[in-house]
Amino acid sequence: MPPIALPERTLGSTGLIVSPLGLGLAAVARPGYITLGRSDDLPAARTPEALWSRSADLLDAAHAAGVRYFDVARSYGRAEEFLARWLRGRDVARSAATVGSKWGYRYTAEWRVDAAVHEQKELSLARFEGQLAESRALLGSWLDLYQIHSATAESGCFDDGRLLHALVDGRRRGDYRAVGVTLSGPSSGAALALAVAARVDGERVFDVVQATFNCLEHSLARGLEEAHAAGLGVIVKEAFANGRLTDANRRPEDAALVARLRAHGAASGLALDQLAVAFVLAHPFVDVVLSGAATTAQLASHLEAVSRPLDADAAAALAAGAETPARYWQTRSTLPWS
Repeated sequence: MPPIALPERTLGSTGLIVSPLGLGLAAVARPGYITLGRSDDLPAARTPEALWSRSADLLDAAHAAGVRYFDVARSYGRAEEFLARWLRGRDVARSAATVGSKWGYRYTAEWRVDAAVHEQKELSLARFEGQLAESRALLGSWLDLYQIHSATAESGCFDDGRLLHALVDGRRRGDYRAVGVTLSGPSSGAALALAVAARVDGERVFDVVQATFNCLEHSLARGLEEAHAAGLGVIVKEAFANGRLTDANRRPEDAALVARLRAHGAASGLALDQLAVAFVLAHPFVDVVLSGAATTAQLASHLEAVSRPLDADAAAALAAGAETPARYWQTRSTLPWS
């Protein structure tokens, strides 16, 4: 099939230009991640150079198709390094890519899949200042959006006045163009409300929210719609529920789920992963849905789904099979790093 030419749109009121599908490097810039089927997707030898080569192939394919948004983080192994290497090595025009990264987690796995701890979280002012320097050393002026990684209401980051001031000051200085926050866990709704309300000297702190949203966990739909209406950009992560909404899901506990999804897909003419993308993009408040593709074939499938929207009835039918947030996040916590 011919390459998909993606349309462009603005990320909320930030002025940043994005595409409806973005590419994240979480699954390919480090040897271990929480995604079903990784043993089939990645090379047997997951050396830094092998994963750089895979990342570059994906970035090349995404760029050629018109993907404009690229997602990395300090904790994604060498994701920032790989993206910076690709941007400069391919001489990508500054106007052709928008880059978002995240701070708060430190990568601790030492390039091992079987590490006892893969990431260490700290949402402090000191961690922000230290990681901002590291991100800017790699990405320089390419750093458009800088986000708190997996903020929760319980973490205290929304109550830390010095941290909130520092986030706003970084935007004012031009260290990045927009401030974002990513959400995770069953209390994401409370964190979203705090993010939307956050102000420093009357100035909005957060320009963008990145949240888990898929046909199994769409409890944030109303909150994200309201945030978008208020001018925040909305980026969706984990559209595939860490592989549960793809053909890689061979979990016996999900057999009925997969069968039901395949029936929906057959009715819509979509593969499971395409159904997941189409469900998210059926919601007008979503600016970007992230592809966490580990192969160029997966990316091509996700790209195709952008041009094959679901109608309202099909999206509602998928939404009817949602899990409770508590069940969804409990299941996610049991998925292995592989």
